Amino acid sequence: MADSPQSSDGADSTDARPLRILIGADTFPPDVNGAAMFAARLAAGLVARGHEVHVAAPATKRGPGTFIEQHEGAPMTVHRIYSWRWYPHPWLRFALPWRIEANAARILDEVKPDVVHFQSHIVVGRGLAKEAVKRGIRVIGTNHFMPENMLAHTLIPAGLQQKAISAAWRAAGRTFGRAETVTSPTRRAADFLEANTKLQHVLAISCGVDVAHYRPDFTARTENRIVFVGRITGEKQLDVLIRAVAKLDPALDAKLELVGGGELIGHLQQLASQLGVSDRVHFAGYVDDDYLKRTLSEASVFAMPSIAELQSIATMEAMASGLPIVAANAMALPHLVHDGENGYLFEPSDVDDLASKLTRLLTLPQEQREAFQRESLRIVADHDIQRTLTTFEELYRGRPVAEVVTAHRAEVEP
Repeated sequence: MADSPQSSDGADSTDARPLRILIGADTFPPDVNGAAMFAARLAAGLVARGHEVHVAAPATKRGPGTFIEQHEGAPMTVHRIYSWRWYPHPWLRFALPWRIEANAARILDEVKPDVVHFQSHIVVGRGLAKEAVKRGIRVIGTNHFMPENMLAHTLIPAGLQQKAISAAWRAAGRTFGRAETVTSPTRRAADFLEANTKLQHVLAISCGVDVAHYRPDFTARTENRIVFVGRITGEKQLDVLIRAVAKLDPALDAKLELVGGGELIGHLQQLASQLGVSDRVHFAGYVDDDYLKRTLSEASVFAMPSIAELQSIATMEAMASGLPIVAANAMALPHLVHDGENGYLFEPSDVDDLASKLTRLLTLPQEQREAFQRESLRIVADHDIQRTLTTFEELYRGRPVAEVVTAHRAEVEP
């Protein structure tokens, strides 16, 4: 990683004044995904703390330009970079790689930020990191990306996919290598990044969630409602969840609600019909914040069958809503779900194991259910976004920080 430079106007690391911060993102609202959500919440939280926040991101259909945009209730300056639609993906747009250095230089010279914090190495982050280092601007990088997650949205033949993954990790190593500090949302995600690049000392800093924003409900449930929130895409393994629901005892009268959009909705609706559970599976699509909070508060169980979560903001939101969780024992999910304490882990892709764990949670005695709920709240308290904001502020000023995560005990036992 690069040496620790001072900010562009010479401010030292003990300065406590408000900062001018440029966040670089390859995906940003109106995109709907964890990385875009984190970037928006980070930007809004920094605005609320009095900092001047700029965001560089691909243009939407509105076109390129500099706009004052409202995200997460906060106004910020967003520099929308000329972009093209990535047609293998249902909505993703990307800034042109061969123009990104010129665009990054233009934005940096206009904004003159104290620090650049990029959220992806792919295009925008690469350009900003390269040009910021030239100008002696402090650079922080956060990785939310797994190349494997994008394979379904490329036209790369199966025989060449492993080479493409290796090339993507090499590119990540080059761009993140320009940053003074590199972070990822969990220790497992940070270890994963280090293992696939030559990077060292990657910090695990939670994306965070506004715990106070959600409404835990400890009353006994009168119906069994399972909820999932997230993109309806392949790596989420929602076919496994629907098949597991089909295996539940009909006496449980369990209903499943899938909140979110994605290209697999039609396929999963057809699967639910084939399994005879169409009347028990509801596709809510994209919903507003009030609907989401109400759904999470009233549900019985939150299910996350995904095998590729670097943290899972949706799972943290469910925990902040006081829900017991059933999740795949994969990637970062065991960091949030402590088996037998706030929920259960199941073997990835194992329909029978998932059905068994769902049954356990749906049949918990009320006293034990409430204990699971309170444990979810206790665990997620370590991920309050205010701690995350404070940590990044310290990094932006060049100060050393401790990791703002709590390791799952299984990761630290000898």
